[in-house]
Amino acid sequence: MGGLCIQDCETMVLIGDSITDCGRRDPAAAPLGNGYVAFFVDLVTAKYPERKIRFVNKGIGGNTVLDLEARWEADVLAERPDWLSVMIGINDLHRSLDRVRDVPPEVYRESYTRILTRVASQLAPKLVLLDPFYMILERDANECQRRVLAMLPGYLEVVHDLAKAFDARLVRLHEMFARQLQYRPFTTFCGEPVHPNRTGHLLIAWELLATMEG
Repeated sequence: MGGLCIQDCETMVLIGDSITDCGRRDPAAAPLGNGYVAFFVDLVTAKYPERKIRFVNKGIGGNTVLDLEARWEADVLAERPDWLSVMIGINDLHRSLDRVRDVPPEVYRESYTRILTRVASQLAPKLVLLDPFYMILERDANECQRRVLAMLPGYLEVVHDLAKAFDARLVRLHEMFARQLQYRPFTTFCGEPVHPNRTGHLLIAWELLATMEG
């Protein structure tokens, strides 16, 4: 490993949906929430105490990429990040599955491309993309969960393509959880396949740190 790539006095914004949010606006958990963002910051603090890094959590529960696009100016550009981490997509998939405010992969790709193009042209931060995940294997899934698993590759492809196009670091969370699920039941990491428990959030933070040190 080459050490943490975030340098002293830099700002890192982490934006996404409820998995990123994780109570970050509640007084008891503000400003980082009580999920992977807080765990990641704690790991960085433990390993790199000399680094003075500003971390900003901009997750909002229920968001799709279209919601991120609507608040991009205030929640990303205004913060002027040196590093920008984005995790979005599982709500986009579920909206399409439920036929409520459809965000199919082609719309997801178009909106995601617009927001990354905008921040790259205006601020050029270093980018980190965390792919959407679903914490269950097909052998353990019910019919509805199998439909989610069948749709997920279309969204994963978008994130992986954009990571290449924008020279972003890619955190392959779906693969990471799939590896873990070979050895332990999904209930080790979540109550249901979308929202991680404490252990699931810690694994996300660990994988993010490994990517930022790679």
